[in-house]
Amino acid sequence: MTVLVNLIVTLGMFYVVPVGLLLIDPAGLRTAARLWPLAALPGALCLWLPRGAAATALAVLYALAALTLAAHAPVRLLRTRSLAPAEVAALTALVSPSVAGTALVAERAGYRLFGFDLDILALTVPHFHFAGFTAALVAGLVCRTAGGPRRARWAAYSVPAGTLLVLLGYFVDDWAELLGAVVLTAGMWAVALVTWSDLRPTARDRTTGILLTVSSAVLVATMLLALWWAVGEATGIAHPTLTWMAATHGLGNALGFALCSLLAWRRLTATPNPDPTSPPAPTPAPMPTTRRAMTR
Repeated sequence: MTVLVNLIVTLGMFYVVPVGLLLIDPAGLRTAARLWPLAALPGALCLWLPRGAAATALAVLYALAALTLAAHAPVRLLRTRSLAPAEVAALTALVSPSVAGTALVAERAGYRLFGFDLDILALTVPHFHFAGFTAALVAGLVCRTAGGPRRARWAAYSVPAGTLLVLLGYFVDDWAELLGAVVLTAGMWAVALVTWSDLRPTARDRTTGILLTVSSAVLVATMLLALWWAVGEATGIAHPTLTWMAATHGLGNALGFALCSLLAWRRLTATPNPDPTSPPAPTPAPMPTTRRAMTR
């Protein structure tokens, strides 16, 4: 399981975060996105070293970068003065890597932060790169681009809420974590539904359409697995092991959802419509950064 989780985390550090930052705010976060690989290098390297001082020092460098990124959230909130759905999703995305970075430092140091097992801390790192950062990011993009459907606004609120509830569930009990899993799953399925029904048909080209299709379909299966695991933890019924979850739910979310979604959204924001006779696809602008834009 360790090798697989490390590969997933490396993908999150080197590709998912910098690409996601450009999708949140191409102008305001461009410098952070360009510099992020410098933070990702020690973060990824520490995964492959034995627990100890060297691995911890490298993890601290990554955590500091993640905390610096999180500092953009309150600054952005003061500027926008808005808690509209897409904005809440963007703020959640900016903060999530700091949770992953903190867990990474503790795990690499062999310290059971808040009493959590080291395996749980290790899995928190990919969880908050993908279920935290990427899921919130995509939910915000879907909400901003699809606009009208209530389910799009629900997704942009419930994905951050579910992520927070899952985190709080770590400190409460398995039933609280199950509640978070239910809310997060509902939000992710809403993302899949809006992507499938509203965005996929307007894809500018076949490749983009396929990427959106795969990301939507994968979410249905991977979040069903997440629900199964959470129900099993709360009730004691048979459910997948953490190793099995990493190989199915984790890998599926990382490659099938996160990677395909980001590739699709990059094409949506950068590729011109190749067929002048076809209707233009909705082109997302940067996530709004003014109060007026967020309250339309």
